[in-house]
Amino acid sequence: MNQTNQTAKTVYLTTYWIWIALFVIAPLVLVVYYSFFDIDGNLSLENYQTFFTSTYLSMTLSSFWYAFLITFFSLLVGYPTAYLLTKTKHKQLWLLLILLPSWINLLLKAYAFLGIFGTYGITNQFLEAIGIGTKQILFTDFSFVFVSVYIFIPFMILPIYNAIEKLPPSLVYASRDLGASNWTTFRRVIFPLTLDGVKSGIQIVFIPALSLFMITRLIAGNRVITLGTAIEQQFLVTQNWGMGSTIAVFLILAMVLVMVVTRDWGAKGAVRR
Repeated sequence: MNQTNQTAKTVYLTTYWIWIALFVIAPLVLVVYYSFFDIDGNLSLENYQTFFTSTYLSMTLSSFWYAFLITFFSLLVGYPTAYLLTKTKHKQLWLLLILLPSWINLLLKAYAFLGIFGTYGITNQFLEAIGIGTKQILFTDFSFVFVSVYIFIPFMILPIYNAIEKLPPSLVYASRDLGASNWTTFRRVIFPLTLDGVKSGIQIVFIPALSLFMITRLIAGNRVITLGTAIEQQFLVTQNWGMGSTIAVFLILAMVLVMVVTRDWGAKGAVRR
């Protein structure tokens, strides 16, 4: 019996490591490899030198800024929503309704907002009806952040909802019995004990928000340029795979940094508890 279990474990582990090697390690190695070749196929550090120019550094800061805004507003809306969901009846049904839009193709949602925010869309029709008049909503920072938050917010709500659901109600009751106000209970008990959910939500939203490219084209009209947009441009337009790979290397490093920072934050929160 033990021999059978050991054989099964070995098979599972072997399959797992083969999958990791083929679909995680190999692509990363290829990205790093191609980053050392210039557009003519010569081995060079030119791509890395180019990345540290003002253009790409400004693009990197812009990517982090927009990813921060998307994550911040997702958390600002997502946390109260997740908290209210845990207090409502039929919470699973409401949670399902919130998650349903995430099942729809991203391209379809982006095109839907082209109609909603367009010159003759429902938003401008409403502004006309209340006397404000038609406004340019598409191809602005607002439309880009708004649509991005709409797309990512279910992924912020779900881990926070799970964290709040696991919170022992006795701790909240004890806090209130000791005379703490609702705000103090939230600040000193509920929020610290749900930091793991917040941390997971930040990772799930911030990391892909760094590499957005389709929404920047459709909704922001290339007014917003991110690292994801630059990678697409290098691979598909200029055919400079080396520069595209170099940007991807720094994007991967940025994602790893975000994961390390949020993990440490969660660990510190656990220590304070």
